[in-house]
Amino acid sequence: MAWQPELDELRRRQELALRMGGADKVKRQHAGGRLTVRERIDRLVDPGSFREVGSIAGKAEYDARNDLVDLVPANAVMGRAKIDGRPIAVTGDDFTVRGGSADATIKEKDIFIERYAHQYRVPLVRLIEGSGGGGSVKTIETTGRANVPGVRGWEWVVQNMGTVPTVGLGLGSVAGLGAARLAATHFSIMVKDTSAMFVAGPPVVNRLGPRQFDKQDLGGWEIQLRAGAIDEATDSEDEAFALARRFLSYLPSSIHEAPPRGPVTDDPARREESLFTAIPREIRKVYRVRPIIEAIVDRGSFMEMGRLYGRSVATGLARIDGWPVALMASDPMFYGGGWTADACQKVARFVDLAETFHLPVVYLCDCPGFLIGLEAEQSGVIRQGVRAMSAMFQSTVPWCTFILRNAFGVAGAAHQNGARLNWRYAWPSGRWGSLPLEGGIEAAYRADIEAAADPKAKMAEIEERLNKLRSPFRSAESFWIEEIVDPRDTRRILCEFVELAAPVRGSGPARMWMRP
Repeated sequence: MAWQPELDELRRRQELALRMGGADKVKRQHAGGRLTVRERIDRLVDPGSFREVGSIAGKAEYDARNDLVDLVPANAVMGRAKIDGRPIAVTGDDFTVRGGSADATIKEKDIFIERYAHQYRVPLVRLIEGSGGGGSVKTIETTGRANVPGVRGWEWVVQNMGTVPTVGLGLGSVAGLGAARLAATHFSIMVKDTSAMFVAGPPVVNRLGPRQFDKQDLGGWEIQLRAGAIDEATDSEDEAFALARRFLSYLPSSIHEAPPRGPVTDDPARREESLFTAIPREIRKVYRVRPIIEAIVDRGSFMEMGRLYGRSVATGLARIDGWPVALMASDPMFYGGGWTADACQKVARFVDLAETFHLPVVYLCDCPGFLIGLEAEQSGVIRQGVRAMSAMFQSTVPWCTFILRNAFGVAGAAHQNGARLNWRYAWPSGRWGSLPLEGGIEAAYRADIEAAADPKAKMAEIEERLNKLRSPFRSAESFWIEEIVDPRDTRRILCEFVELAAPVRGSGPARMWMRP
């Protein structure tokens, strides 16, 4: 009984901390359709697994006798927990205390959880709502000075990008450093209609010009997804938690492991007849690539990332015979599958993700080249394209490419690491070359066409001759394409590929340290 007073004091402080910002602030949080930080953690992690660290840290008020009067907890709740039985680190902003602003937090808590994730090699989930930077303008008055901008502890954020899977959930208004913490992740999520993200919010921006914005106008989910700042948006917080758990299921706990094999739920010998007619014979006709993806991966396993950004390339995680893979696919519904500047940025980042966490890459290629024209040139597409291709040439993970239709020019060449042995197949619909015949014939054979009695007939004659010469079978004769396959055998081939790849995926730090 000797230490009962101290234990009573601890329990009292813990009860004060559990009040968060007070009943009125909690009610206001719920009225805005948002959960509190503790409710969020409880719904994200395995039941009963959360172990809080720093539970009574905050700002205390004492009376003249130095006895505790009140305690306002720091607005960061963090600790260790489990998701699907695997240890994780989790931290969440408490918006009920000073709106998640830095002047109500204790920086050491943020640094602690980042260091824990890094040193103990566990995934990190950040539940972000607020600014979390240097505080509000009012902070100048409360502290009596203006701070020189600095981000103490950011070195751990950077190191974690190259060490452990990091997920960010923007669950309300996120600005300043809060937005930076959300963007500095491998996978980021917003909640439609209740989340917003911006460098500076409407009160600041609206003073700069006549146009006035609300939160959704300035930084709503559609804006940020199309800009590539965020990967996905959900209809509810619970859906965001489920998506975060799903993303982590494809990845190892850290770079020091290979991604674990999931349950085997699909027949590796399954053949889909729809694949045989998936690519139209008419080259100007487009097709939907996602049904092709679903037909070759384990049913229901494809988790797309960044669907509204760089839309001529679809990227996501999937399983093949239980093994996790990073899957890219050209989407001819947008620019015919041609690479735009933002598509190139998307590819480079995705390849870096695969390289960081030792995921084999599967690429379904139908790329007619870079987007051309004035706007494309103004976007710097060639530099971004070379960056994406360089990411491929720096990758060391096992790689398997299927050329479904087009592979032209530099962008078409960027379908594998040409310095390493890769598995490459073509469907019978494959077409490739320095540039497509369409448009190229007029330039290369202009004199012949203009001199002909019937230019249209001459054009058709040349096109027929060249089409026979560029047959994929001619390339296979010279081993310029390794193998042409029946599209219906694609899944079987991929299941064999992942079995071959599993022992050679490697572990440890990637040569290229991933950045946001």
